[in-house]
Amino acid sequence: MKQFLRYRFSTVLGVVGAGQMGTGIAIVGSAVAGLRVRVVDVNEQRLNASHNFVSKWCDKEIQKNRMTDQIKTDVLQRFSFHLQMSDLASCDFVVEAAPEKFEMKAEIFRQLVKATKPETILASNTSSISITKLAGITDRPDRIIGMHFMNPVPVMKLIEVIKGLQTSQQTLDTTLELASKMKKEIVIAQDIPGFIANRILMPYINEAIQTLHEGIGTVEGIDKAMKLGTNVPMGPLTLADFIGLDTCLEIMRVLHQDLGDSKYRPCPLLVNYVNAGWLGKKSGRGFYKY
Repeated sequence: MKQFLRYRFSTVLGVVGAGQMGTGIAIVGSAVAGLRVRVVDVNEQRLNASHNFVSKWCDKEIQKNRMTDQIKTDVLQRFSFHLQMSDLASCDFVVEAAPEKFEMKAEIFRQLVKATKPETILASNTSSISITKLAGITDRPDRIIGMHFMNPVPVMKLIEVIKGLQTSQQTLDTTLELASKMKKEIVIAQDIPGFIANRILMPYINEAIQTLHEGIGTVEGIDKAMKLGTNVPMGPLTLADFIGLDTCLEIMRVLHQDLGDSKYRPCPLLVNYVNAGWLGKKSGRGFYKY
């Protein structure tokens, strides 16, 4: 098995955030890469939900004959769940998977800098926020990098790796090796808002919402037109519900603010849905009811 200890990479992966993305990252870290994983979240209920999700995910893999009971036991034994950032002190690599809000991520990085060793690499799962900007608030900007996983993480093959202005080659090499160990395909994107995937995807979703807002088509009609007309597996409004409308709005706001182009202005209907608490599948209602 390929090793990456030459880059001072330990067998312990830290993950900050026990939501859908953080849990998915932790799963591929343990089940695919074979690493010990420490998941940290300030919410004990989320940690318990994450633990339960991992166990149920393993059960589904067993039902599909992709995992045995013994492998499940091994995967779960490599997991630990924590409420304190200090429990990541021995990790050499930590991935932050918090909501797409700069100040929230910045505060997590400030805490991580205090909690981890100076040589620890800190990666953000941000899908739009500047890695260079995040690195600038730390005392180790050369060890900050973007590692944008796609949702759902155990299923989607892609990771966007984003090198900030200050990111060292060694940090990039270590990150690429971790992604390879997770059996992911890799694209390297420039540190420009939205990177590659969301620079293209979010304006597409936003325009679909604008099309609905203007009454050009119904929810079902818009999704059907794009699914059957362009052969995508999921219509844009279904996809928005799956991603989370609040996440879509945050990304569009980053694009609009940082790029300064009116074409990235969030559709008013998207803003209203988020204000109403209609966030998509996770809230039980978005463009569809769940």
